[in-house]
Amino acid sequence: MARPTIKAVLLSPERPLGDKPLLVVGPSLGTSSLLWARAGALLGGDFDVVAWDLPGHGISPAATETFDVPELADAVIGLVDSIAPGARFHYAGVSLGGATGLQLGIKHGERLKSLSVQCTGAKLGTPEGWLERAETVRAQGTPVMIQGSAERWFGPGFMEREPELSGRLLHTLRDADRFSYAFCCEALAGYDVRNELGSIRVPVLAVAGVEDTVAPPPFAEEIAAGITAGGGTATAVPLEGVAHLAPFEAPGVVADLLRTFIGGNEK
Repeated sequence: MARPTIKAVLLSPERPLGDKPLLVVGPSLGTSSLLWARAGALLGGDFDVVAWDLPGHGISPAATETFDVPELADAVIGLVDSIAPGARFHYAGVSLGGATGLQLGIKHGERLKSLSVQCTGAKLGTPEGWLERAETVRAQGTPVMIQGSAERWFGPGFMEREPELSGRLLHTLRDADRFSYAFCCEALAGYDVRNELGSIRVPVLAVAGVEDTVAPPPFAEEIAAGITAGGGTATAVPLEGVAHLAPFEAPGVVADLLRTFIGGNEK
């Protein structure tokens, strides 16, 4: 396996990097930097906000071979080193981006100042379910996932309130490379860090949507409990009315949470 190639999108105003704390934000499967665009804009006055896209999603090139979640974490470190060599940074990620965050905390904790994992778990779904999805998408393409994803991604009424915005994000899913999407599914099939949570020493904020059927609040509580049992610091926060994409559905709430959390861990 080889480290996948990921590309970055700057969500904060253009200015010399280093004047503000660096916040790197990660995506959910089938999305792009658009997931963080509104929250990133709200945080852009206080932080340099850099989003990354999964392989074959957004601006990142398609993957040509299999990879795992630790290799996504390595790719994030490589990305940061390409813009701010050796820098310590704050990280926030959703779903697969959150799983990548936990892996960063386990494998590259010395590089993190704080870690927020959102709408994710130490294990997500079942290996069988992910492998079946990978096979389906390889055969039929990512549009086959649109209806199910729309039902999982957004809390009640969101698509009616934000039809243009939700439609744009679903177009990201439609336009994603089917093979890269399948590789991401296979990475999630092999992902399970429940026994490694106790090694995370960076402060962690675990956010969960009350309406999330993929990673409901008990998943965030399990993450926090696993980290604190090992002597680390972690807090779980449930968000009412939110499903699987917290920074997209509730950008103001997530921005406020991150501003407070990061502010207490900026050193």
